[in-house]
Amino acid sequence: MNMTNDEYRQYSDSHQPRSKCLGNCLKAFLVGGLICCIGEAILSLYIHCGLGKTEASSATSATLVFLGALLTGLGLYDRIARFAGGGTLVPITGFANSMVAPALEFKTEGLISGTAAKMFIISGPVIVYGITASVIYGLILCILGG
Repeated sequence: MNMTNDEYRQYSDSHQPRSKCLGNCLKAFLVGGLICCIGEAILSLYIHCGLGKTEASSATSATLVFLGALLTGLGLYDRIARFAGGGTLVPITGFANSMVAPALEFKTEGLISGTAAKMFIISGPVIVYGITASVIYGLILCILGG
């Protein structure tokens, strides 16, 4: 069978699986939005319980990190991520997942050389660059008199 390049391209295109981009984007948007709505509900609950805005924000962040780590430890975060894709990368819960997942994966290697050593494989650079950027920003702000 002799095919020209155009005929082969048409043949190849007709046998490729169809993209589910719109559906994937919709699922990511809805799950990411749901995570954010849960965060807002937790914030409102803490404020309703008498915490100030700053304290409630800190407590909400800690709660979301805990929930992300707990769901990862129970194996639920991965199931949610398979469904929602990028929607689970909401920064604070995604950060918790990136800390716990490697630690769980390497727990068979022991507490020190496995769990503790691998815990910061993914999130370590984020922490280092975040701290470095905040120090540089603070120095610039100090120098400019802000």
